[in-house]
Amino acid sequence: MAARIEDYALIGDLQTAALVGRDGSIDWLCLPRFDSAACFAALLGDEDNGHWRLAPAGTGPGTPCTRRAYLEDSLVLETLWETPSGTAKVTDFMPQRDRAPDVVRIVEGVSGSVEMLGVLRLRFDYGSVVPWIRRTDGHRVAVAGPDSTWLRSEPPVKTYGRDFSTRSEFTVSAGDSVAFVLTWHPSHQPRPALVDPHESLRHSLEDWREWAGRCSYRGPHREAVVRSLITLKALTYAPTGGIAAAATTSLPEEIGGVRNWDYRYCWLRDSTLTLGALLSAGYADEAAAWRSWLLRAAAGDPADLQVMYGLAGERRLPETELPWLPGYEGSAPVRLGNSAVKQLQLDVYGEVMDSLHVARRWDLPAKPHEWKLQRSLMAYIEEHWREPDEGIWEIRSPRRHFVHSKVMAWVAADRAVRALEADPELSGDAEGWRAMRDKVHHEVCERGFDTERGTFTQSYGSRELDAAALLIPRVGFLPPDDPRVTGTVDAIRRELDHGGLVRRYSSDGKPMDGVPGNEGAFLACSFWLAEALHMTGRTKEAHELFERLLSLRNDVGLLAEEYDPGAGRHLGNFPQAFSHIGLVNTALALFPPQD
Repeated sequence: MAARIEDYALIGDLQTAALVGRDGSIDWLCLPRFDSAACFAALLGDEDNGHWRLAPAGTGPGTPCTRRAYLEDSLVLETLWETPSGTAKVTDFMPQRDRAPDVVRIVEGVSGSVEMLGVLRLRFDYGSVVPWIRRTDGHRVAVAGPDSTWLRSEPPVKTYGRDFSTRSEFTVSAGDSVAFVLTWHPSHQPRPALVDPHESLRHSLEDWREWAGRCSYRGPHREAVVRSLITLKALTYAPTGGIAAAATTSLPEEIGGVRNWDYRYCWLRDSTLTLGALLSAGYADEAAAWRSWLLRAAAGDPADLQVMYGLAGERRLPETELPWLPGYEGSAPVRLGNSAVKQLQLDVYGEVMDSLHVARRWDLPAKPHEWKLQRSLMAYIEEHWREPDEGIWEIRSPRRHFVHSKVMAWVAADRAVRALEADPELSGDAEGWRAMRDKVHHEVCERGFDTERGTFTQSYGSRELDAAALLIPRVGFLPPDDPRVTGTVDAIRRELDHGGLVRRYSSDGKPMDGVPGNEGAFLACSFWLAEALHMTGRTKEAHELFERLLSLRNDVGLLAEEYDPGAGRHLGNFPQAFSHIGLVNTALALFPPQD
């Protein structure tokens, strides 16, 4: 059985990523991209679905290491094992890619002597395909269909096959070092050039130190901010600049439940918050790459704008299920793709307009046809903002008039008007956009506000609440000191409370989203609450909530999508970009840089 979600650490090469457990087992790795088929899928099944464990002999699966940590500000993971006979450490990383992805694992003796055992069980196509294994020039070569991997060690370590796995047994004493390199390539192509594991380690550390050193934030909690920024960088697909929402699919929002989704894609609604986080922290190049990805993805007929795209902007992400995988702790089904890609979510038009507004405000150089795209998006949202939609939470039930969707339609019009006011060389329907902005504002305040309870509701005429309403002061729809804002913040704190954190929306055991079951507290929404408390003058409470959220990070500083306060464990896909974006933006708001 897989470890707890929070027991994993992340390594990656800016094109894919692996999850390494406290017991030294890599239980998840998709090759060659984040959204490719997994060759290690024990995370969603068991060891027979593929894993690679490297630990002291006799410790057994699930036995935790003594301690572990990332080396400085990097994505290089160091795991320490203290045994009765001695101490060893394992350094895991993926070098930034030249031609092919490599997983490097370096075992070093620290003191005494330690017998080590490596068990490599490759299973291509999400744990369903057992490859053919052969020896070639000192390598163990695995081939099945389009996939091929090469395993080698330096110095050579004897390997043998057992139970459809490749095993290695060796001893390291103080000063000894054994390096393993697993390299993937398409089976129809020649093996790529070999990498030097120790040289790759040196370069990886240098690259990450240089990148982290560019962070301009010098305020409190800088360590947490930098770790979250490194995580966002690690989830970036370098060839295109797209940022995956998470490295995994189908990690459950409820243990044993069916709320299991594929998050290895890029969501448009993450764009504004992502751009703000990157630009505020000094990462203009990454922000520009993400903005370029956004412009390419959104190009075309505005009626066809999707809520998410593939890593390179792919549009077809059909949802399927993998019946041979039992799911994380029996949470089935395991899903690939995401049918929410077909939904109408009107808020994304506001998010794209706001993203380009943020880019313009931070003086990112304008792109050709950027304003033309924005005008076409405005033409569409002007015509369709009155329609019901599936909303920010991608409900799988009948459409509604969601308040957040309407607020973001207001944002679209507001940012369009601001662009014209700031740049007289731009052309557009200023009067029409101002009129739309006023109409949307009036309608939301009339139909989306519950005067009896003093709060904005989730949708017109409903009594349900939605944590997305916490963004109302952030986007400028109403000022923070407006009684309707403070009332909404108070109501959400009261009615969406989940162990001191925040649920996304009201449920009361009757899910409004068309999916059975419940879920944990949504971490991004909890960060939104901290920022909203700060904006409404309750800074002490905001600081307390922020500190609580920081304490939920695992031992290497990572956050999943959700948290179960009762069970004290992480839920949902991991690590989650939205959670780390929330951490960065909230830290910047609550603890501005010191002069």
